[in-house]
Amino acid sequence: MLRAGRFRGKSVSFALINLPLMVPEIVTAVATLIFFSAIGFTTGYLTILIAHIVFCIPFAYLPIAARMQGIEDVYEQAAQDLYATRFQAFRLILLPLMAPGIISGFLLAFIISLDDFIITNFVKGAGVETLPTVIFGAVKQGIKPNIMAISTLLLAVSVGFVALSYFVGRMGEKSNPTTTKQGD
Repeated sequence: MLRAGRFRGKSVSFALINLPLMVPEIVTAVATLIFFSAIGFTTGYLTILIAHIVFCIPFAYLPIAARMQGIEDVYEQAAQDLYATRFQAFRLILLPLMAPGIISGFLLAFIISLDDFIITNFVKGAGVETLPTVIFGAVKQGIKPNIMAISTLLLAVSVGFVALSYFVGRMGEKSNPTTTKQGD
């Protein structure tokens, strides 16, 4: 969508992709539950997965889109001048240039999904537990040392992912020839 330039419905597509960012999470959770009930879908791990994918798409899309906007068309044109197919140009040129954005988007979406309680609680179904719902249930009974340990581990994992995302982004800036100054 980004590489295609201008096309009919671009602003509508962008708005739909970013809709979960603009709508309160409780509204998304209720709407998702109503949707699954209306189509007769049994709630469980699959509904959690589908709901989290829909909710996390904009969080993954934004770093990828930002990265793609920084990639100039000259790389594709050079690959085509060297008789590379469109797939080869994508696989050998664009994908490595997009990798930092893809990794950052994945890590951001993973952290958002891991942290999410509201949507998970609505679409999980009976007998299905995830880490946030287990922690919430345990906290209602009183804070215990195991909950504090799990929370500390989650914080450490989140900080680790943020640091990894930062360093991957920095490596991408160094390896991306479009960010270097030319002609100086």
